[in-house]
Amino acid sequence: MALLEVVMQGLAVFGLLLFVVLWLMHFMSIIYVRLHLHKKRSEVKQPAGVSLLKPLKGVDPNLISNLETFFTMDYPKYEVLMCVQDQDDPAIDVCKKLLGKYPNVDARLFIGGKKVGINPKINNLMPGYEGAKYGLVWICDSGIRVKADTLTDLTNQMTEKVGLVHGLPYVADRQGFAATLEQVYFGTSHPRSYISANVMGIKCVTGMSCLMRKDVLDQAGGLVAFAQYIAEDYFMAKAIADRGWKFSMATQVALQNSGSYSIGQFQSRLIRWTKLRINMLPGTVLEPVSECFLASLIIGWAAHYVFRWDMMVFFMCHCLAWFIADYVQLTGVQGGPPNFSKLDFAVAWFIRESMAVQIFLSALWDPT
Repeated sequence: MALLEVVMQGLAVFGLLLFVVLWLMHFMSIIYVRLHLHKKRSEVKQPAGVSLLKPLKGVDPNLISNLETFFTMDYPKYEVLMCVQDQDDPAIDVCKKLLGKYPNVDARLFIGGKKVGINPKINNLMPGYEGAKYGLVWICDSGIRVKADTLTDLTNQMTEKVGLVHGLPYVADRQGFAATLEQVYFGTSHPRSYISANVMGIKCVTGMSCLMRKDVLDQAGGLVAFAQYIAEDYFMAKAIADRGWKFSMATQVALQNSGSYSIGQFQSRLIRWTKLRINMLPGTVLEPVSECFLASLIIGWAAHYVFRWDMMVFFMCHCLAWFIADYVQLTGVQGGPPNFSKLDFAVAWFIRESMAVQIFLSALWDPT
């Protein structure tokens, strides 16, 4: 009995510590979003040249409109390097249309890639990277759209001691419940862990939109050095941090605007990301306890054990507080109220939280 009592006390302490850690993450993320995102920055007086590397594969309904935003940026010194792997990829026609429509934009198309490792994105980008003529390299995924001043915002953050500037992943306004579900995830759960990790000094970046110093990448061996990894963004960030450079986050979010989306695609994407983390970081096994429903059960039991509070009442109140905090954070990431109703948010939030453990178990069952 004594051993059981010690175990119970240990679990209760874990639950109370979990409460403190998770709400510290909530507050850090909400405050950071409010203070940093969507702030107007001054113009760059002496703009540095930027080589934009654009990996392209296939065409979705929004590709041409997304890609066109990079041809209309208000920045005086940049080049657009579009990279396509296959000779018969329909993305080539989209690139040629934009090259013809914007002849005054410094842009080139690279076809064929270069096989240097297992990472298809790196293989695709190699010719563009080798042909880049500027000292800053901006790797930005095909599904991202930008504003006219996005590149100004990125270069503003590239101060003397900063080696990498990254954009917080978010989702552009689109129609349908699947789009709402994605916005809820990328406006609540994802930025909470993403921002908290960076605030606490854990270098966490996503390769969706990253501006980096090319000379630092070259010191690490160039892009080819990261072709052996699937999570190339993590290892590029690690290589930059290992050389003493700091990271900075753009004030504008990285707007994902894929024209092909569904609940099934969203779920498969999260399972794929979880598989990757399971293989890279053993601590990923603790992720489910950071999700609302499971965390509320653990913390509710701890509150009942220590303070004799009603467990289910605490569970409901804790979930409600979490729900409100997530909505506050979403409006901060969005830069204002979302384009869907509070009822839509409630439904999408409940579904997202409900599928969190199932996503983790699916990835754990088949981690390959």
